[in-house]
Amino acid sequence: MAKTIKKEESSTPVKLDQKDLAILKLLQHNARITVKEISDKVHLSTTPVYERIKWMEELGVIKQYATLVDHSKVRKGLMVICYVSLKQHNKTAGTKFIRAINEMDEVIECYSISGEFDFLLKVVEEDMNSYYDFHVNRLSEIENIGNVQSVFVMGVVKQTHVMV
Repeated sequence: MAKTIKKEESSTPVKLDQKDLAILKLLQHNARITVKEISDKVHLSTTPVYERIKWMEELGVIKQYATLVDHSKVRKGLMVICYVSLKQHNKTAGTKFIRAINEMDEVIECYSISGEFDFLLKVVEEDMNSYYDFHVNRLSEIENIGNVQSVFVMGVVKQTHVMV
């Protein structure tokens, strides 16, 4: 389970210096790295490294620590990108859809997008039969669903969470 960090609700960019960026890069490559190991690599003592990490957590720069899982190893080898459009476009309809999606473990990512569709979902399932069941009996049953287009992922070319 991912450890969620309490964060400030601002979307204002945070001014990070080179040491902050170096710390972030190390944490993105290995969230289990110790403060001591980070301090050795960025040439700071442990106290300022610890304080910088806590500061970035409090500001929401660091949102959570998570474990990346090989989906195929846990019987979730089918990945599907679903484009979803809603029939009605208002705050209530959008909120209901988002609430329903947040309750579905099969949906591992959801983005509000522009263009022909309203949302992009990344869904993982065991196989095509499981996805069919999810699509027909769960996703399509959400109130206000207009159209769903499913694209099946044939292979992953690049998958990363490293941004700095």
